[in-house]
Amino acid sequence: MKQTAAEVHAPRRIPTPEQAKATQTLKNSELRYRRLFESAQDGILILDAGTGAISDVNPYLINMLGYSRKEFVQKKLWEVGAFKDIEASKRSFQELQTREYVRYENLPLRTKDGRQMQVEFVSNVYLVGDEKVIQCNIRDISARRKVEADLLAKEEDHGLLINNLPIGVVVHAADTRIIQCNPEASLLLGLLPEQLLCTVAHDLDWHYIREDGTPMPADEYPFNQVIASGQVLKNLVMGIVRQGEEEHRWLLVNAYPEFNGSGVLRQVVVMFADVSAIKYAEERIQRHVEHLTALVEIDRAINFSFDLNLSLSTLLTHVIVQLEVDAADVLLFNPRSQSLEYVAGRGFTSSAIKHVSQPFGEGYAGRAAQERTVVHIDDLALEHDTFLRGILLAGENFVNYYGVPLIAKGEVVGVLEVFHRSRLVRDDEWLDFLKALAAQAAIAIDNVTLFDDLQHSNTDLFQAYDATIEGWSRAMELRDNETAGHTQRVALLTVKLARLFGLSEAELVQVRWGALLHDIGKMGIPDGILLKYETLTEAEWVVMKKHPVFAYEMLSPISYLRLALDIPYAHHEKWDGTGYPLGLKGEQIPLVARIFAVVDVWDALRSDRLYRSSWSVTKVRKYLRSLSGTHFDPHVVKVCLDSNILAE
Repeated sequence: MKQTAAEVHAPRRIPTPEQAKATQTLKNSELRYRRLFESAQDGILILDAGTGAISDVNPYLINMLGYSRKEFVQKKLWEVGAFKDIEASKRSFQELQTREYVRYENLPLRTKDGRQMQVEFVSNVYLVGDEKVIQCNIRDISARRKVEADLLAKEEDHGLLINNLPIGVVVHAADTRIIQCNPEASLLLGLLPEQLLCTVAHDLDWHYIREDGTPMPADEYPFNQVIASGQVLKNLVMGIVRQGEEEHRWLLVNAYPEFNGSGVLRQVVVMFADVSAIKYAEERIQRHVEHLTALVEIDRAINFSFDLNLSLSTLLTHVIVQLEVDAADVLLFNPRSQSLEYVAGRGFTSSAIKHVSQPFGEGYAGRAAQERTVVHIDDLALEHDTFLRGILLAGENFVNYYGVPLIAKGEVVGVLEVFHRSRLVRDDEWLDFLKALAAQAAIAIDNVTLFDDLQHSNTDLFQAYDATIEGWSRAMELRDNETAGHTQRVALLTVKLARLFGLSEAELVQVRWGALLHDIGKMGIPDGILLKYETLTEAEWVVMKKHPVFAYEMLSPISYLRLALDIPYAHHEKWDGTGYPLGLKGEQIPLVARIFAVVDVWDALRSDRLYRSSWSVTKVRKYLRSLSGTHFDPHVVKVCLDSNILAE
């Protein structure tokens, strides 16, 4: 536009310093704005408030949408390709001219190459001088929306996973309020989700129990432990029980804390699985082990002792401990009186039970024995057993009773009774173990009975053997015209002296029998030689010296007399080897034969014979010493003479 003549010739205005400064400030401000506009990391559109046309666009938006500057400037928004797909875009964008602030949070735009993107669109009206302009900020939120969608999907998957887990999951806020629980947790705890949510954990109607059965204090509750420590809690076994109930539910608990970005505890996730079946199985296994151990100990007591009181005491101790009853006893069947008599008991406060004697078939115990079945009385106060009344009146206060017959080899040998001072609620496993203990008691009684019978048989047999041997020795004395009582005396003295040499009682029995039979071989010597008063000829002595061999031949086939052969076979052997029949020397001669040789000569010289009178003690002792080391063992002679046994 050309200037007028007046304008050309008009004098120029020189701005004041203030005006110049303001102008420069404005220029600087515009420059800064332009720089921000050009370098912004959001897309920016400038619209004319009056026409709604795009007056400017920054490089970031050009790059973001792929349209050129020319395709933006002097166009209405709905005329730009990126905005054409927006439903009712013309109407929507027209409101930018009437409102000072407009925000679209999730606006779908399409780039020039056809790519869909989500943007956040914000417009503000600004006053520039006297003119209104509209600045539209466009931010690509596609990545953020994708992250949010992924997070939402994860949360949905996480929730789906938690809800379908076969373990209970409860999420506690930092103040222990329950803010989330899955269906399994609701099922395990026996409460509806609405009963659990927003409830403070301590207010739930549950008691918490340690694995050892003792109450769990509040500071050991899983969520409290995690809150206090900030650490993961692993594999805690705890019991829970509703108030008023008895059976525990055992849980395996794991818990971990979750913190926010500032490290502040946000929540505690508690996961738990019902391990009651495993726990009760472990307890059953433990009980089985204890029961087996008890049976082994009882079996050991039975096998290593024939003392019935000791065996039954061991058994009754295990009965009370393993069956958890207050008292138990064993009644033994007496076939002579046909009654059951007390033999052992544990746990009774009075002695009344010791006087119990029940006829077979009468009372609870008698019925158990006669019918060979377990008798159970749930409440003794409602029953009328005259044989137990005395026990109950004695202050025992028993309520529950079991009587189990003791049967060994098809015969009733007694009854095992157990008592409890309150009602017993027992299962089949308990009853089976009671029967097993009763079987052990029957075995103990049968073993002792067999042992006693064997002992009696052995005693009778021993007495028969002993009487037979004594009869043989007396018969030998009668045939040999031996001084009356010689055999019995030498047998007694030999046993006494042999005991000084440390021989056992069993060995001394054989020593006695050997002494009684020392001349049994003479049964094989003809009367003409054995009973001859004159001196025997050399040939007759040869025959006479065979009597030890005859003794060996007579006794060795008898098994129970083989250990008694040393005296009959070797009592004529001499220390110096000049004896007979084998000419043994020194310690080759059995010790008992060496002892008997001294005793035999002592008794012979101290007794009157047809051909001489008895010698004095002094003379005999002197004679024995004179033969020490030749005829007799010097040590045996010394021990015999130093003792008081050979004093008369």
